[in-house]
Amino acid sequence: MSNRSYVRGRTPIPLLGEPSVVALAETFKILGDTTRVRILDALARVQGAGATGLDDRGAGAPGLNNRGAGAPGLNNALCVQDLANLLGLTQSAVSHQLRLLRSMRLVRTRRDGRQIFYALDDDHIVKLFEQGLEHVEERAGVARAVQARGGGPERAAPRAKRSRSRRTADKDAP
Repeated sequence: MSNRSYVRGRTPIPLLGEPSVVALAETFKILGDTTRVRILDALARVQGAGATGLDDRGAGAPGLNNRGAGAPGLNNALCVQDLANLLGLTQSAVSHQLRLLRSMRLVRTRRDGRQIFYALDDDHIVKLFEQGLEHVEERAGVARAVQARGGGPERAAPRAKRSRSRRTADKDAP
């Protein structure tokens, strides 16, 4: 039996090398947490607000202290306290998530006195976030359009699974 391919004229497609595959998978794994996505969203919005730290209506982001986002000379970065107030989380929870984001070089830090300010590492992170959001919103728009036309497959509600302890308790019941 020959080990030659029967398809001729095609050149092999170069695939990613193992180090790139592992690094990309780790990046997507880090982005797979809702809290980290919210943190990246907050940092992206502050970074996009420009030097004034104001949103489209001219109002500052709620819950930020005077030294946080938009303060002159601070490069539109947020400290842990600002992020915790903005997201309604504890400072320790935000700090833990920022440590993970920093280890993957998705955010960068800058120290000002005793505070550390966080910002998105570079424009690649902003583009990655924007493209992911565009993809999600596009899929949601298509799904809404199909539902509006009354088409699309009907989906049955998922069946609830009973926990093991509940099944054991049912057997023991008189």
